[in-house]
Amino acid sequence: QNEKELQDVVKQQEEKLLQLIDKSGEVMRLKAEVSELKRLLQRAETEAKVLWEEMRGKEHQVDTAYIQERVMLRREVDKLRLLLVEKEDENVRLTDKY
Repeated sequence: QNEKELQDVVKQQEEKLLQLIDKSGEVMRLKAEVSELKRLLQRAETEAKVLWEEMRGKEHQVDTAYIQERVMLRREVDKLRLLLVEKEDENVRLTDKY
């Protein structure tokens, strides 16, 4: 009788563990999706910021190559900032873990 109860409890725990693993995978997928959406939003905001800065004083004399260069440089700065934040987060996680 006790062995049967123990087997039932173990089976229930295994089922709960599998559910948690499924949820964990879903959470990781959603976090990745949110991260990608944030990156896309940041990229669009960067482009808009550069374009507004350029258009502010130059109504008809727009140098598209210069604007593209500024957009690219701004993206690079944003990407480096993001990498820095990710590394800092990773360091915090590692120090919390150990």
